[in-house]
Amino acid sequence: MMTTRMTPELKFKQLFYEMTLLCEQEEWGDWSSYARSKEIFAAIELDHRVAPHFSGADGLQMDGPDEYEYKSTNDRRCKGAYTGISVQATWEEQDRYLREDKILKYARHYYNRFEGGKLVESWYLTGQQAYDILKPKLQKKYATVLKKKDPRLSANVTWTDIKNNGVQVINNGKRVN
Repeated sequence: MMTTRMTPELKFKQLFYEMTLLCEQEEWGDWSSYARSKEIFAAIELDHRVAPHFSGADGLQMDGPDEYEYKSTNDRRCKGAYTGISVQATWEEQDRYLREDKILKYARHYYNRFEGGKLVESWYLTGQQAYDILKPKLQKKYATVLKKKDPRLSANVTWTDIKNNGVQVINNGKRVN
């Protein structure tokens, strides 16, 4: 009897196919798009429901209405990059957009750090805290953003912002509370 050795390449293809089928079955969308796989992983680890769509909320409160935003990194410290934010015609419209569509609409913003295929650290800020941190950074860039090659806003929530304002929920891969 001849046995076929499972090469790393064949194993990868098999796992890719299995992940695709699982995500289709659970209606989680394309796990291989952008950071969707990390969003799915984080939702499971944080005991959230996986959001059914790639755009909008990344995770949902298990038995409630709250929506969550996830930011992921492989760096040695948690952080969150808010990039590609559409620019509105006036700062007043921009601020409304940030409040209603981009930042304040999410009850919590989770900053997740992955290492070795595992979620090893996670902190959250409330939507209000994230907005209060990001608003002055975005407002400062607003006046000149349309003159740039990529006319979209971006700003970061830094490790210092998270450490000084956040609540840690995962440390060394284990739940904190």
